Amino acid sequence: MRAAFLLLLLANVAFFVWARFVAPADATVDRAPLGRQIEPQKLRILAPGELPATAQQKPASPSSLAPASPAPASPPSPAAAPVAAVTAAPVPAVATPTCMEWGSFTVFDAPKAEKALEPLALGNRVGQRRTEELAAWWVFMPPQGSRPLALKKAAELRARGVDDYFILAEEGPLRWSLSLGVFRTEEAARARLATLREKGVRTAEVGPREMTVPKVWLQVRGVDAALETRLKEVAKQVEGSELRNCPS
Repeated sequence: MRAAFLLLLLANVAFFVWARFVAPADATVDRAPLGRQIEPQKLRILAPGELPATAQQKPASPSSLAPASPAPASPPSPAAAPVAAVTAAPVPAVATPTCMEWGSFTVFDAPKAEKALEPLALGNRVGQRRTEELAAWWVFMPPQGSRPLALKKAAELRARGVDDYFILAEEGPLRWSLSLGVFRTEEAARARLATLREKGVRTAEVGPREMTVPKVWLQVRGVDAALETRLKEVAKQVEGSELRNCPS
């Protein structure tokens, strides 16, 4: 091992002597780059003061040191815009069928009013509500003096198509007079009188009379807009009658 070490040391010393004193000059320099230079005679070193102004480094301005402001956001393109929600058109509310009543009628006139409703084929949707009302006006024929004369006048009324009357038989100044209807308002009473005039009744009169009388209202359930229109047409056929919503 020692001999090998000494041989390696002698080889290094020999290479150093050869490279330093025996090898030709510049043998270790690569001359290829030097041969590729372009007009090397024109190259010279410039002093700092000889540098052109454009080549000198300018100091950074404070504004250039400030952080750049964010670019304004561009408006979204039509394709990227959110689609507006489609609002459904409001569904028209369906009217709830209601209860309506027609009246008021005397106990004697109620069956005839029910008969007027038969073409509507209402079946069991028709009912009655009985009340007692204060009548302030009536249509009447003055006292006839006796029962036979009152019956004779009643026969004349039936001959003219008037069968809704009532003979007053109780004691008093109105005994043997004929009532042709009692009404809450004078207007309704005069409408009744006009109908009697058209039938040829000439001696009937309108007068005030406050009395409590039993009345009947015909109630119809499940009335929609179409049925209400038809009920109004029927109600027009009876003077002094009223069509209204049922009381709650």
